[in-house]
Amino acid sequence: MPPHRIITITMMTDMDVAAFLRLQTWLSPAFPTGGYAYSHGLEWAVECGDVTDGTTLQEWLADILRHGSGRNDAILLRHAHCAGSDHAALNDLAAAIAPSRERRIETLDQGTAFIAASTAWDPPDLPSPVAYPVAVGALAGRHGVAVDTATAAYLQAFTSNLISAAVRLVPLGQSAGLRVLAALAPVILHVADLSRTASLDDLGGCAFRADLAAMRHETQYTRLFRS
Repeated sequence: MPPHRIITITMMTDMDVAAFLRLQTWLSPAFPTGGYAYSHGLEWAVECGDVTDGTTLQEWLADILRHGSGRNDAILLRHAHCAGSDHAALNDLAAAIAPSRERRIETLDQGTAFIAASTAWDPPDLPSPVAYPVAVGALAGRHGVAVDTATAAYLQAFTSNLISAAVRLVPLGQSAGLRVLAALAPVILHVADLSRTASLDDLGGCAFRADLAAMRHETQYTRLFRS
């Protein structure tokens, strides 16, 4: 007789489901943040030959998630989610740690557009312009979206947007892009989990090649993206 297995079933309440649906809407590619216009320096990485296929794209994005802005955004989002957070101070910090002019514009423009588009959900009073992870974290916290769910979903949306840019830039087929996204799921979950115990003192990064790509994109001769 095969051994018995214990299966734990977690039931979602109506409130949980409603919060999850809101989060899906806010992080949908159709939500008008203008994210499609930014490549996070990936356009330069493709031009110089750092990213040429699905394998190199996966490695590039894994480094950004673990050691770059993906990790930083997860930390900022969690702190912005907390009730009583000083969103103005968090926003100043988010803008200050952006490694280039275009990266700073990218996070502030998307965050400001996010809050402008979320007026139907009564967003909190935030500075303008506001960094994207601060805006998402503050709105999610205001509406009872679980912070773990919000953090993981934000990183998934961030990754999906950059894969979409790579599909157009490399060029990379849709199927190859989806394989990269599937392969990065453990990285996304790991980064989201590590950010649980991170303080603002843990902000920083060592994704130097990606940061240099963002800087060099500013003077790239032919560009499809704003960053």
